[in-house]
Amino acid sequence: MRIAVIGTGYVGLVSGACFSEFGVDVCCVDKDAGKIDRLERGEIPIYEPGLDDLVAKNAKAGRLSFTTDLATAVKGADAVFIAVGTPTRRGDGHADLSYVYAAAEEIARALDPDSYTVVVTKSTVPVGTGREVARIVRKTRPEADFDVASNPEFLREGSAIEDFLRPDRVVIGTDSDRARAVMRALYRPLYLIETPIVMTSLETSELIKYAANTFLAAKITFINEIADLCEKVGADVHDVAKGIGLDGRIGKKFLHPGPGYGGSCFPKDTLALVKTAQDYGSPLRIIESVVDVNSKRKKAMAGRIIEACGGSVAGKRIGILGVTFKPNTDDMRDAPALDIIPMLQQAGATVAAFDPAGMHEAEKMLPDVVWTEDSYAALEQADCAVVLTEWNEFRALDLKRICKRMNAPVLVDLRNIYNPEDAEMAGFAYSSIGRPSRLKKFVRELPLPEQALS
Repeated sequence: MRIAVIGTGYVGLVSGACFSEFGVDVCCVDKDAGKIDRLERGEIPIYEPGLDDLVAKNAKAGRLSFTTDLATAVKGADAVFIAVGTPTRRGDGHADLSYVYAAAEEIARALDPDSYTVVVTKSTVPVGTGREVARIVRKTRPEADFDVASNPEFLREGSAIEDFLRPDRVVIGTDSDRARAVMRALYRPLYLIETPIVMTSLETSELIKYAANTFLAAKITFINEIADLCEKVGADVHDVAKGIGLDGRIGKKFLHPGPGYGGSCFPKDTLALVKTAQDYGSPLRIIESVVDVNSKRKKAMAGRIIEACGGSVAGKRIGILGVTFKPNTDDMRDAPALDIIPMLQQAGATVAAFDPAGMHEAEKMLPDVVWTEDSYAALEQADCAVVLTEWNEFRALDLKRICKRMNAPVLVDLRNIYNPEDAEMAGFAYSSIGRPSRLKKFVRELPLPEQALS
């Protein structure tokens, strides 16, 4: 089979590479000539473990190619996947579908009139987008033999290849038996490992994607609020999470407290679904609260750091470990660091930071940060160490070594990667999420004013 993938961003590049691993002939298209040139040289524009090897392997085998020529890529393709961005539209919070609709029009002009093609929306799009794509294609090219399908992605950054090759499920939305046959053929390798294939209507498929992401965002927000309550009553959020997560109806995933969700999906998808629901007169009050609580939580984390430093960070050096929204990615979109670091700077702090993969992207968004070559350099002479992203390499740091090199041994762990007893044995005043504060125990050892410990 032969397919074209329009857009070589995160979804398009990963999907294209993985389809080629299935043995499909894939041509990935992008308007950015520089990006295509780099991909042809084997340079991967995003950080995703294993993606560079997968691209190189399939490009060498002749199954994966890159071009700026959409017409050539689309001609004769069995399916054309639209995998362009759908960012939040400025002003109203809706998903910006201008790139999707522009791609649909270009695809229509390039369709081969002598062959059948399935036009597939891989991008995350609101309900009704597939119908509009069909209308655009039909208006632009009335004689075209095509159908439209929805095939949302469920890729987690940092483990996207495994998610594509061994997914929990594949969702395909279309009203056409011909389109279903093409999509089944594309995903045939997954039938062999008995992956559930969920066939639905266009509208249902589009809503499944948003419902999945907003539910997970709600789960994260729920455990974050439970964590706050745990701190007030003296409970341990990890034990609470385990106690409820063992219930098969709830499950243990996405029950880890932190500074709030970020990334390319949850922030924009929760907001887009809220707006869609409001437009249809069926408001989603729970998700509206999730959006509000998560936004406020990121800002509140800066307050936690300031409190741990005695109520003021003016003139102090704060060492930050991790700035990407999650580990194993260089993605800075809606990362908590984008709220927390500027607030610390506005409060008078100097911020030094290290991230294994995200500093190149982060330095474009976070001016005046001192970027360091490793974790230890970020914490040198710091008045407070802060864990913002739970990269594995941070879990094995020599806490005693760090403590000796800091101006004040204060550790604010916003990802709970350390055991409180271990941090204290190393000499730290330790603050985490959803566990009783340990700062009071060190009142005699730390140069912290009493109000920071109240």
